[in-house]
Amino acid sequence: MADESIIPVEETAGVVARLKRRMVEDSIPLWSIVGWDHQTGGFIDRLHGDGTADVAAPRRVFVQARQIYCYAKAAQMGWYPQGRAIALKGLEHMLAKAKAPDGKPGYVHRLTPDGAVLDARRDAYDHAFILFALATVYSLDQDAQIRAEIDALLAFLDGHLRSPHGGVHEGLPVSLPRRQNPHMHLFEAMIACFDATHDPSFQNRAGEFFALFLANLYDKRRCVLGEYFEEDWSKIEPVSVEPGHQAEWVWLLKGFERITGCPTGTRRAELLATALRYRDATGCVVDEGDDAGNIRRSTRRLWPQTELAKAWIAQAESGEAGAAEEARAALVRLERHYLSHPVRGGWYDQFDGDGKSLIDTIPASSFYHVLCAVTEAEQVLG
Repeated sequence: MADESIIPVEETAGVVARLKRRMVEDSIPLWSIVGWDHQTGGFIDRLHGDGTADVAAPRRVFVQARQIYCYAKAAQMGWYPQGRAIALKGLEHMLAKAKAPDGKPGYVHRLTPDGAVLDARRDAYDHAFILFALATVYSLDQDAQIRAEIDALLAFLDGHLRSPHGGVHEGLPVSLPRRQNPHMHLFEAMIACFDATHDPSFQNRAGEFFALFLANLYDKRRCVLGEYFEEDWSKIEPVSVEPGHQAEWVWLLKGFERITGCPTGTRRAELLATALRYRDATGCVVDEGDDAGNIRRSTRRLWPQTELAKAWIAQAESGEAGAAEEARAALVRLERHYLSHPVRGGWYDQFDGDGKSLIDTIPASSFYHVLCAVTEAEQVLG
């Protein structure tokens, strides 16, 4: 039997162009037409397996933000000029429905399909993606109103979500455990805000998350990123390791180095080496392991594969030998296993250890991961 993890060179040669075409011709139109609720406004949270809209599914606000990002980014790249109008339409809906509908500052967590509040929690992870979306929209035409929304959201983070122990609370009401995940995406959002505004205050804000990573999130001895923590950042045992997040930090640290000049190469190499310990026979990374390198969950979602590709793209950008080939191979695995869905522009979200699909819907939340990986690939690998 052929080794599934080895990708033939003829498949890797044109993968970036193939994935870009798939985005522009299939995914971007699908999620703006079928994936938009033409009755009540807002983006649909998921499609049924046959590609029809699941209009009854609750609307997670971070998904609204991710879709806004996707269309702003597609416009920014010149891939889809009408993406700007779609992003602005999505942003208008999110601001109208999710921002302080109960009179309290911040954005609510979930909406009903008709735009009513379903869950009024203020979630840090959601706010990271809202900030990321705002930054990407702002980068298109430097609209002063968008900048005002960015500043209002930062004031909410500073005034309501900041923890005395460093970083941010999970949300309001405050809950435990603390997670590295919202902090990772706030780090991403601050880098995006700097790219959009060139305001040095965002370098400083990104620097706070980098410092938190070095001091609390990352175990330098074992070279693993922890997921769950107590209030004071002591780690929760047994330590959960998500190889997808290890890989995502590689790409983010490269972005931080780009905007600040702070060298991150050592940590990037360590994180990537650790992520690669958790691969299965397909060459894809699994969902979870422990800090000794054992696989704890052999299921494998779509998003860790995009993050592994982005990690290799970051290393290729740094000039690491062989990284561009590894990035292309990771993109082929994404294409082969996850994007080969019968619905054009759709994807499979998760497989078990035997390669059986576990989720019969097509979640909108994965679009951000796929689009981001393909835009990075085009910019770095060509």
